[in-house]
Amino acid sequence: MRLKITDIPVMPGDGEENLPALAADILGISPEEISGLEIMRKSLDARRSRPPLFIYAVVVSVSDSIIIPNIKDRRISKAPDLSVPSNHLRKSVLTERRPVVVGSGPAGLFAALFLASAGMPVLLIERGRAVPERIRDVEDFWGRRHFHPESHVHFGEGGAGTFSDGKLTSRVKNPLTAWVKKTFVEMGAPTDILIDAKPHIGTDRLRGVVVQMRRRLQELGCEIRFDAKMTDLIVHQEAVTGIVINGKEEIATDRVILAIGQSADDSYEMLLDRGVRLVPKAFAVGLRVEHPQALINEIQYGPWIGPDLPPAEYVLTARIPTLDRSVYTFCMCPGGRVIGCSAIEKGVITNGMSVSLRDGVFANSAVVVNIRTDDFAGKSFDPLSGLRFRRQWEAGAYDLGGGNYSAPAQRLVDFLRGCLTEGKIKTSYLPGVVSAPLDRALPRFAVEALQKGLTAFNVKMPGFITEEAVLIGVETRTSSPVRIVRGEDGQSVSVRGLFPCGEGAGYAGGIISSALDGIRAAEFLLKSCQ
Repeated sequence: MRLKITDIPVMPGDGEENLPALAADILGISPEEISGLEIMRKSLDARRSRPPLFIYAVVVSVSDSIIIPNIKDRRISKAPDLSVPSNHLRKSVLTERRPVVVGSGPAGLFAALFLASAGMPVLLIERGRAVPERIRDVEDFWGRRHFHPESHVHFGEGGAGTFSDGKLTSRVKNPLTAWVKKTFVEMGAPTDILIDAKPHIGTDRLRGVVVQMRRRLQELGCEIRFDAKMTDLIVHQEAVTGIVINGKEEIATDRVILAIGQSADDSYEMLLDRGVRLVPKAFAVGLRVEHPQALINEIQYGPWIGPDLPPAEYVLTARIPTLDRSVYTFCMCPGGRVIGCSAIEKGVITNGMSVSLRDGVFANSAVVVNIRTDDFAGKSFDPLSGLRFRRQWEAGAYDLGGGNYSAPAQRLVDFLRGCLTEGKIKTSYLPGVVSAPLDRALPRFAVEALQKGLTAFNVKMPGFITEEAVLIGVETRTSSPVRIVRGEDGQSVSVRGLFPCGEGAGYAGGIISSALDGIRAAEFLLKSCQ
């Protein structure tokens, strides 16, 4: 029989080789009676009031003839069936015209992989460039401040996640999550992502994973084209009949999976012109905060800090009743760096990025405040008003930074005091920062909420407010401010054959949820062919 055992504590520095003995002790049997053990989950309990512990969940195999004395222990249960639902029963699904997947971020890649695995011929187009060329363009921006409109942190193979921490956390409960992670491992991701409670790949390894996914797709017969921007959607009688690439090449198709990401403002405008129903959506804006990683380790681990513990993380939230706002940290990157990820010319946007080892000297996180649709749309209900709202503040950050893609920055204590930071600001930010008053970088209500929220954070995490902490602006691409409305069949409610998905459609956020939403779109497309 197979039994699941949870809440097995292991001290940092103690090896996983002790798990069979610990599991046997919980069961009330000898270690020799366990014929197999599989680690299902590993998390870190690092509450500051006590020494940190790694907490394991495992599945053990024991003979059916063995009596388990402690079978009623709450930590013991029958092991669940972990088989992953598969699409492999659907083979050689054919359509008159092959479907087109637009976008090669997580949603687009997994949508194409799901379709290709079902034997369906697929065309995958991406407006940006392949990983090697894209890396050169991004590094050119960071090093020489040359902005490439179609090849940057947001556009290109792998989507925005290619230049990120590569987090694989998600609140979505979906059995296909295991298949997504397993696919990443097959493509070269570390096996730890299968068991870690907070898995991440890291930008360095994720780039290779994305390239391997491209090769897998090509082996399955998927055609992939880079520098191929969908400039028009051909609609006849409220149904897709084709797309136009780069303003000149027409591709006939009756099914399009739209996985454009949240930074394709021109695509949103085109879709609206073609009658695709869009609505404004709430999102969040704010700043990036950066501390020395050693300081975060000291705060979080206290006297138990040591080499067997990973770089410390944090998640902080604060409700601001007087402003009816919420302030929270987002996309925290231990041992990472803050990067410039401009998506528009003469605009500054920040984000965080870490390599797989998370061995940088800084820790950073977005600190954002919720933005409601009435903050930018008012009573007009203009579906594109959120795009203009965030562009306004991105352009403002560009001007505050001196008009050369440097980001405006300020020590956290100076931001709270309302005074300009003097002297050199020490930060990891690429391509560079200049001292500027960040109370001019965001709407007044957002600034006030952030100041109150940061103060509250210091109560929850004493030491968060420090002379060493730096704020960098602005963080505006937390999620899409637009939703492409879809029905219960996964298709646009206004244009048949159009399957919006991922972050750009306003239905996902992060690598895992976007990948799952891409698979969902592919499943709906397959059903529409039956």
